[in-house]
Amino acid sequence: MPEGLALALYATALRLLTPFYLLRLWRRGAKEALYRQALGERLGFCKTAAEPGRLWIHAVSLGETRAASALIDALRARAPALRFLLTHSTATGREAGKALLQAGDAQAWLPYDTPGAVRRFLRHWRPRLGVLMETEVWPTLQREAEKAGLPMVLANARLSEKSLRQGQRLAALMRPAAQRMRLALAQTEADAERIRAMGMARVEVAGNLKYDIALDPVLIARGQAWAQQQGRPVLMLAVSREGEEKALLDEWVRQPTPRPLLAIVPRHPQRFDEIAGLIEAAGLSLARRSGWGDEPPAAALSADVWLGDSMREMPLYYGLASVALLGGSFEPLGGQNLIEAAACGCPVLAGPHTFNFAEAAELAIAAGAARRCADLADAVAQGLALCGDAPARQSMAVRAQTFARTHQGAAARMAAALLSCSTT
Repeated sequence: MPEGLALALYATALRLLTPFYLLRLWRRGAKEALYRQALGERLGFCKTAAEPGRLWIHAVSLGETRAASALIDALRARAPALRFLLTHSTATGREAGKALLQAGDAQAWLPYDTPGAVRRFLRHWRPRLGVLMETEVWPTLQREAEKAGLPMVLANARLSEKSLRQGQRLAALMRPAAQRMRLALAQTEADAERIRAMGMARVEVAGNLKYDIALDPVLIARGQAWAQQQGRPVLMLAVSREGEEKALLDEWVRQPTPRPLLAIVPRHPQRFDEIAGLIEAAGLSLARRSGWGDEPPAAALSADVWLGDSMREMPLYYGLASVALLGGSFEPLGGQNLIEAAACGCPVLAGPHTFNFAEAAELAIAAGAARRCADLADAVAQGLALCGDAPARQSMAVRAQTFARTHQGAAARMAAALLSCSTT
């Protein structure tokens, strides 16, 4: 199919779906109020005053925003006068992005990928360079950026085999969009090969920004202090996804007592109450992190399960945990990022599904920072064994921190490449 026809059909479909898209955002706003704010920005109507020349970074959600923080720090170090525009698609991303803003920076929602919305967005902001984090490639955005003379870069880029196959099925849309990218800065050589297969001409391997994320030592120390107060090991399901919590709780109640403290930290805040209900339905006593301040109350110290229902405290939870089970890896969801856990010195047990972070997972396993488990039952068995083996845990912790340090440096490499693109 010719690109022009494919884009026309794509744009028509999105226009017809616009009311449903806005309705979906409004409904999500019932649980996360931020989705109902600045809805006009989703259609390219921006009220914030805009000075031209900002470097625009799009970080769709929380994980991408945290990776962008390392890149922004490296860019500010090289070009202190640089000002940024941050865009997001999710409430968690936008909330985390607020902490990255300095005087002269701005923040907005990414516009819906219709021609009108994208044109309004680009005319309003007039950025010097557009940077899309990790996997975000939008057909209309790429075309309108090219028309506006705006260079676009894919940073910290990754592409799984599954995503490559999906992109190739939509080649009439996605291949031209990829070809319009000025540069892709890939996490690994395998990612680079798949990105080239999508049609991007200039692809460089720069590493993974998540190794360079600055972790809050105060949070890590607080988590470690809580672990000391507990007086028992802590097995944590970290950044969990739907289906994993129920399966873990079913497995957990079959284990003999006394058991370690079980901690569950869901990925999505809108599921906090749901997970609390699952824990109570399993007959386990519950303490919710949101129910206390800097110190857990006495009732929490004796609870069976802690629910990590707070945002931007993962270093605290990794400091608390004796062992972490990697969320998203026990269902076919591709797994979550284990680099942060490694940097905090927390041993990781990963399930069979880590294709979203395949190289990082394999490198961590090879370095002795993580172990692969056949399924959740195997992970619980291995986790309980590690909880009872302090020397083995300490060995994994040291290996984890060494592994994380060894792979740093991507932020500086990407910052240099982006500044070069923004001046050519």
